[in-house]
Amino acid sequence: MSGPAPGYPSAIPVGVDATRASIARVYDAALNGKDNFEVDRLVLDQVRAVAPGVAELAWANRDFLIRVCRFLAKEAGIDQYLDLGSGLPTTENTHQVVQRVKPDSTVVYVDNDPMVLAHAHALLVGSPNTSIVTADIFRPFEVLKHPEVRDELDFTRPLAMFQIGTLHHYPSDDAAALMRTYIDALPSGSYVAIAHFCDPEADEYSELARKMEEKFVHSPMGSGRFRTRAQIQALFGDLQMIDPGLVLCDDWWPDGPRLAPLNAVRHCIVGGVGFKR
Repeated sequence: MSGPAPGYPSAIPVGVDATRASIARVYDAALNGKDNFEVDRLVLDQVRAVAPGVAELAWANRDFLIRVCRFLAKEAGIDQYLDLGSGLPTTENTHQVVQRVKPDSTVVYVDNDPMVLAHAHALLVGSPNTSIVTADIFRPFEVLKHPEVRDELDFTRPLAMFQIGTLHHYPSDDAAALMRTYIDALPSGSYVAIAHFCDPEADEYSELARKMEEKFVHSPMGSGRFRTRAQIQALFGDLQMIDPGLVLCDDWWPDGPRLAPLNAVRHCIVGGVGFKR
């Protein structure tokens, strides 16, 4: 979602604990946002000790989201989106990108962070076909059975579901089973987009990934797993991968030729889009 707008809460929203790090606020801090606290910035500072360019994880994730949105709206013709773990408002959010291409697109964001919800509700006032739902994205049935999700999205027609920058915060080893529940509920013709921290399992980037994971997991945020490429591929189940498959986020249909080498951190986040036949 987008930057500050009239109607934004001016104080810490009810239910927000400013002494504990939040995934959404840490992400906001990495994107140079203003909706974060010292404890959130501390997480990034701790990881910077081993990865000075750690904020590039967030930028690679955001750039991937924007390109995926354009592809799905323009090329795939998708007009309804379920964005899981929307995070705090920033620039070029899902609804802004897809509705620029297809103005009648419906977008449902899902989050359970009190600060995200407060800011999103304020931002989305007057935004047609766009809403945010309070639910735990790691409880698929809670999301899929939510009355507003069922009312806003037509599960008899293709839709796009996003887990972009979310599943690496799911600590359990059954992430593939979680995704299978979601995928099974999607109609034929739907798309699933995932971006995830990755351990390349080779050369210096694997060592960097493991160092970042150690810092993230033992930071005030307490999460941030760098799964292997095989583990991340398993999250797509038997979906047909859209070319070029599961690749570095920066290599998924870049906007133009690369004129400078990627920061080492950007070798530790991958993304892909799967199609349900």
